[in-house]
Amino acid sequence: MQQPAISDYGFLSDCRSGALVGRDGSVDWWCPDRFDQASVFARLLDPAGGHWRLAPLAPSRVERAYLPDTLVLRTVHHTPEGSVAVTDALAAEPGARGHELGMNSPAVLLRVVEGLSGRVRMQLDFAPRPEHGLLTPYLHEQPEGGVLATAGPVALVLRAAGEALRPDRDRVSCTFDVPAGRTVAFDLAYAPVYGDPPARLDPVTALDETVQAWQAFRETHRYDGQYVPQVRQSALVLTGLTYARSGAVAAALTTSLPERIGGDRNYDYRYSWLRDFSMTMRALWVGACPDEASRLFAWVARSIGRIGDRPVPVLFGLEGERDLSEHECTHLRGYADSRPVRIGNDAWRQRQLDVPGEVISAVWRLHDYLGDPFETELREMVVGLADQVAATWRQPDRGMWETRDTERHYVSSKALCWLALDRAVALAPRLGERAEPRRWAAARDEIRATVLREGWNDRVGAYTGAFGSAELDASALFLPVMGFLPATDPRMRATIAVVERELGSDDGLVRRWNDDPAGFVLCSFWLVECLVLAGEAGRARRLFERVLGHANDLGLFAEQIDLRSGVQLGNTPQALSHIGLINAAWRLTEPDTD
Repeated sequence: MQQPAISDYGFLSDCRSGALVGRDGSVDWWCPDRFDQASVFARLLDPAGGHWRLAPLAPSRVERAYLPDTLVLRTVHHTPEGSVAVTDALAAEPGARGHELGMNSPAVLLRVVEGLSGRVRMQLDFAPRPEHGLLTPYLHEQPEGGVLATAGPVALVLRAAGEALRPDRDRVSCTFDVPAGRTVAFDLAYAPVYGDPPARLDPVTALDETVQAWQAFRETHRYDGQYVPQVRQSALVLTGLTYARSGAVAAALTTSLPERIGGDRNYDYRYSWLRDFSMTMRALWVGACPDEASRLFAWVARSIGRIGDRPVPVLFGLEGERDLSEHECTHLRGYADSRPVRIGNDAWRQRQLDVPGEVISAVWRLHDYLGDPFETELREMVVGLADQVAATWRQPDRGMWETRDTERHYVSSKALCWLALDRAVALAPRLGERAEPRRWAAARDEIRATVLREGWNDRVGAYTGAFGSAELDASALFLPVMGFLPATDPRMRATIAVVERELGSDDGLVRRWNDDPAGFVLCSFWLVECLVLAGEAGRARRLFERVLGHANDLGLFAEQIDLRSGVQLGNTPQALSHIGLINAAWRLTEPDTD
């Protein structure tokens, strides 16, 4: 089997979980219970990992697009015999509208085939493999029609309106004809094997309900800036990556898609990162609406809990779980034989000094909506984080890119410590008697002086990645974006120029460091923001449009783009890439607005 490109996949979501469906009609990834739980289809990571393919038997030319303002995907296959459309969606709860989307998703995958012209022979191949491919289910015909698949804790029921389905040992394989005007509809419903049975929906009606649910949700969101189609699409992706029950935004749908084909930097991104918090809040504020941002903030406050001596983890599970211990799935070959495949992410154990800066900055951004004074738990969280930063900022950490080698004094981490205390000082009037703005301000000023002195490298002529290092790091582009230094400051302007020259490329992509073979999409959008802030809006716009050209045909970005081949790399769809797009578009629209 030839491995599909990462950009070949379209993204479906019910705001509980998500699925990836390829241009070839194969659903190769679905974790139906929750974004960060076990898959039932994992061919994305191993040919034997399970899939559900529904496509013409003959080779076809493919056209596809989302239905307007939805994550419902319509794929048209043109064959010599005729054309068919396959519309795929994860079902919304019947009657759900607006912000109800995802609160009680039924965990049902819908696939509706429509004959458009001629007569097309279709092939169905259904091979579920629960628990990331470890289990091969028993398949049983059901008296009311359909096939029940059970293995371990999982029950799946596949039904077809108008077609008989019969299992053959560990899969369902069949062909059927779809003439013009005929509709054949399928639904695949999941449930825990010892819980309530899988939901039963009429797939055509459920598909219509799902379209209406998405469109009603998007009607509440307005964006009037530049690049409206791209911003609205990226906002849809962020909504689709939001676990509705808690408000947490998953960093990506997938685990272990490699940063480099054949490499081992393959991590599980199906969790929510606090480091991304302020950037995410800003993007939701711009591209979605304050309700999403407020719900995400409430999730963070609950997840962090009472601040103690231990550092706040950089990431949490989608319902606030802290222990995300990592293990390897040695039975999976990995995408394009890129091992290991990891479940869990041990970055939760790392010391990350930048986390409080993102959280307190987000509180500052929302302060007008959070009451005056703040509620007790919110005051305690901000004061606790500020005190922790003031006490620990001199320590080394793992840095923004979560290195797994030696701790260092990373420039971006120190700058975010400055941001934490700067925003805490501004919030002090709402923080009650325990606030110590004078002490925080003194520490803030010491951090700033230290970064300006130790972060600059005369030989390189730029702020580098870590104190005493000559290695460039694109995280320096975040300094003006966060407001640590103006982009017009001579040293900052020199840094932007050096990073663009040494880490940039002709097609607008920016690598994180010198030996990285791929452009990091977020860093590329940071460069756009830096150029706007430096007064070069025209050049920033041209760069922005070059970066947009690396999205797939559905407007989706993974984490990185290989500079040689142009293929997408890393987990997909990547929230940070779409966050960067929204924030850069807003910067182009309102250069003076934070």
